[in-house]
Amino acid sequence: MVFLPNKKMRPASFSLFLFFLLFIHGTKAKNLIHETCRTCAQSDPNINYTFCASSLQAAPASRRASVRGLGSISITLIEQNVTDTRHFIKHLMGMKLDSYVKECLSDCFDLYTDAIDSVQKAREQYNSKQYDEANVVISTVLDATSTCEGGFTEKKGLVSPLT
Repeated sequence: MVFLPNKKMRPASFSLFLFFLLFIHGTKAKNLIHETCRTCAQSDPNINYTFCASSLQAAPASRRASVRGLGSISITLIEQNVTDTRHFIKHLMGMKLDSYVKECLSDCFDLYTDAIDSVQKAREQYNSKQYDEANVVISTVLDATSTCEGGFTEKKGLVSPLT
């Protein structure tokens, strides 16, 4: 699944989502996505049930996935989102824009480049069952996206072209 780059990414949602994936058991495969997303959304106000369920359902592999498989799919979705957003930022940097906006986009480009590396590291940790470590690293992706958006808010009246 590819997220549109102008949609605000919520890696924190997936971060806590990964944590809860490890603790949900006894759910039939066809209900696993809904039960997992419902549990996560009830436990964290940053997790939107509809977004969680629709994102996972759009991934073909999720239909046969275990809880652990859904965690892996979540990491893939985060990686695709971060990568697509980075490409969109690069596209915007080539346009005629205010110099302040270009500076912010340059900072965002660097942050998203680092975020891609972080997601890849989290995948390695997740695959080697270092779930707490993977969760911490995924949380750094949230920090990167928040820092990026924060740069645009420092200039009064400026709206981020990424949201």
